[in-house]
Amino acid sequence: MDRDNALSGPDASVFMDFMKNHNCYEAIPTSSKVLLFDTKLRMKTAFFALVSNGLRAAPLWDSRRQRFVGMLTITDFIHILYCNYRSPLVQMYELERHRIDTWRGLASQKVYLKYSPRLISILPNSSLFEAVLSLLQFKIHRLPVMDPESGNILYILTHKRILKFLYLFLQTLPRPGFLDRSVSDLGIGTFSDLAVVQDSDSLFSALTLFIQRRVSALPVVNQQGRVVGLYSRFDVINLAAQKSYNDLDVTMSEALRQRTCFIEGVLKCYPYESLETVIQRIVQTEVHRLILVDGSDRVQGIVSLSDLLQALVLGPAGINALCKINFYELLTTL
Repeated sequence: MDRDNALSGPDASVFMDFMKNHNCYEAIPTSSKVLLFDTKLRMKTAFFALVSNGLRAAPLWDSRRQRFVGMLTITDFIHILYCNYRSPLVQMYELERHRIDTWRGLASQKVYLKYSPRLISILPNSSLFEAVLSLLQFKIHRLPVMDPESGNILYILTHKRILKFLYLFLQTLPRPGFLDRSVSDLGIGTFSDLAVVQDSDSLFSALTLFIQRRVSALPVVNQQGRVVGLYSRFDVINLAAQKSYNDLDVTMSEALRQRTCFIEGVLKCYPYESLETVIQRIVQTEVHRLILVDGSDRVQGIVSLSDLLQALVLGPAGINALCKINFYELLTTL
């Protein structure tokens, strides 16, 4: 059986059907918190608030227009550092000076920053299939669930939460045969043109890769090509907490050592491990991706939450949401 037939057989739609039969409200935990920012808040204060609350993003409220206008994310912080960093001898005042609304106004004028004209959200009674479709097609990592009557945001859905919700019911669903096959055999993940950073490269070079390659994490490898760490977008926000964002010339080895907050770590999988094992590991360790390595710890690929949801949920529907799209055309058609 080839990889295409394995994911399109009679049992391939099990997880897709599950997502279509459950709505977003069901996936909301009994206890959760949502942090909201007014667009008049200063950028530095906002990023400190994200760090102190252990969050990666927050919806933005425009008090003048009385509506939500978008999300503040770690990507915004990375863009600020990337656009304004010069050297360790030149202090960046942009975090001190700009409010959220003034930064977004400046950023929208840059050709490499594409902000959506509205907040992308979903209704509580929408299916989880629709949620997965929105997350992957819009290339976003946070999807607010908005009450249609009050306009309040009830929860922010993520890839991680949706996969965990599926995992809770895994034992009650029919078991597809492809769970026994390996992710490399099934072609689930990224195996070529990988974005990788050397441990001797500068931290600024990692930020450049985040911007140019639009990836959420970078395997850090040594001179022998062996993986020695993983540096993610979430690690960048900790620069705000440590006030160490004024020196981005440090090596990646030093950047990894300087992390004092939660470290996701380098969690790996191997070519021979089954899809079920990979799903179980990524859910139980609560990470966003696994690095596929060979027996010598050399990077062979990356398996992310997006890859898994694409294969398990959207693939059986004949949708490839991970292909390149015209973002603004999609906004008008979804």
